[in-house]
Amino acid sequence: MSTDFSQADHRYMARALQLAQKGLYTTDPNPRVGCVIVRDEEIVGEGFHLRAGEPHAEIHALNAAGARAQGATAYVTLEPCSHTGRTGPCAVALREARVSRVVVAMIDPNPEVSGRGIRILEQAGIDVAVGLLESEARTLNPGFIQRMALKRPFVRLKMAMSLDGRTAMGSGESQWITGPEARTQVQRLRARSSAILSGVESLIMDDSRLTLRAEQLQLNNADDVIRRQPLRVILDTHLRLPLAAACLREPGRTLVLTTPDHVEEKRHRLTQAGAEVLVLPAGSDGRIDLVAMLQWLAENEQVNELLVETGATLAGAMLDAGLIDELQLFVAPTLLGGEARPLFALPGLSRMADQRRLTIHDMRAVGRDWRIIASPQPMSASGAFSESKVP
Repeated sequence: MSTDFSQADHRYMARALQLAQKGLYTTDPNPRVGCVIVRDEEIVGEGFHLRAGEPHAEIHALNAAGARAQGATAYVTLEPCSHTGRTGPCAVALREARVSRVVVAMIDPNPEVSGRGIRILEQAGIDVAVGLLESEARTLNPGFIQRMALKRPFVRLKMAMSLDGRTAMGSGESQWITGPEARTQVQRLRARSSAILSGVESLIMDDSRLTLRAEQLQLNNADDVIRRQPLRVILDTHLRLPLAAACLREPGRTLVLTTPDHVEEKRHRLTQAGAEVLVLPAGSDGRIDLVAMLQWLAENEQVNELLVETGATLAGAMLDAGLIDELQLFVAPTLLGGEARPLFALPGLSRMADQRRLTIHDMRAVGRDWRIIASPQPMSASGAFSESKVP
């Protein structure tokens, strides 16, 4: 296995990554993958994975290349698969096409299959090089990687706030703090997510639909993207979700998570209204165990990226539990005042030493608003902040 890469290698892998990006909103629960096949310094085939159950990127590229794939180099953003699911193993397809070299950006993070695709290629005498533009490839699939490695989704928290850190008026009125450009970005966050999580209090207050809407996505393939509505997940310990909630009338599934402490009749009525109701263990505070919830979603619903759109209480609880991987904060140039609702409920912060620091990775204007992408800095055992690594 070689690791020496030329400028041409970088150029072709960059093109494969560009192709993989085309599946950003449609491949779930599969990873986003691109492939480029090059022979005699000419691209003879390229492809990307579009949707689960359909051909993988390598198959599209091989079909485009035809006989010209023989003796060519294939650039793939993720190790070619070695198992047969709804499609055949791509490593075998590359072997049978008699390519001479395969350049892989990153190894498959699934421990059950990791390295097998590469072994199939090497055993056939194909030169394999691994690690080219790996960090860029990992950025494409944070949820798939985390689900494979840690058995839980990548959790992204989205919140809109005023310049003074408020999310709604004291009455709960919140529409709209941010402008249409920010709302388009939120729609795209929903589109790339496997599921959207909210607390019942937010649903009662806002009656959000938690859906994708083509007119707000502003994508050329918006109608194709909205074919896959993300799973709507609502935490509702005491089953207070109104039977007339807007999310129950929308396309796609609404999963209501609750604890054993509820009336069976409520569960039946919600089911009749269109929800799926699931009982999960309660934590020490009597509410749904958040860690168990994430593990269940990863294992049973194949949730790669979970978008959290909720109020201060659930947002604070998840941040406090260390379950937020990324924050996307949309900041509007407005002030709501001291009586308005805060961004996070974080009880117990009484000293400067208790503050929760963030690492900011990106900050840019979105219309008249600003978007901040950040991640929580980890706490050491002593309670002091330790340096975090940029993902």
